[in-house]
Amino acid sequence: MASRAARVEIRPVRNGLGLVALRAHRAGDLVVRVAGRPVAPAVLWRWWRTDPRRAANCMRLAAERYLDTEGGFGAFANHSCRPNAALLTERGGLVLRAIRAIRAGDEVTHDYATHLGADDCWTMRCNCGERACRGTVRRFDRLPPATLARYLRLGMIPRFVRETAG
Repeated sequence: MASRAARVEIRPVRNGLGLVALRAHRAGDLVVRVAGRPVAPAVLWRWWRTDPRRAANCMRLAAERYLDTEGGFGAFANHSCRPNAALLTERGGLVLRAIRAIRAGDEVTHDYATHLGADDCWTMRCNCGERACRGTVRRFDRLPPATLARYLRLGMIPRFVRETAG
């Protein structure tokens, strides 16, 4: 399945299915808009009990809002400890923007930690395959200092996430 703008396609990648760039992107380029519908935390918590796969594919959109990707492209946006894209909030929605060059055929990845606030207890064992893999994906305030500084400089950590650290 390819995006409407034919920028990415869902294909087999290292960890199941992922987003693969259909064309080259430069740093700053819009790679894909993440479609879905906003849901409240109570809905997300209910899904963790009844439909954990659906809950796991929701993305934090605001302090008290999550985006249900409804099985669309966002559900296939995989994590990397050395991402080539950032998940950013733009005009009330989420987008993936390149933070470095992405070649056609590359998997488009982002760092899940950038949307995990200090109030978040979710963790994931990482299997990104990067030389500097952190081993476990945790909340943003647990990132290595140099990585955190770089992400902050690039604007990759939304204000509502930063504010959870107090």
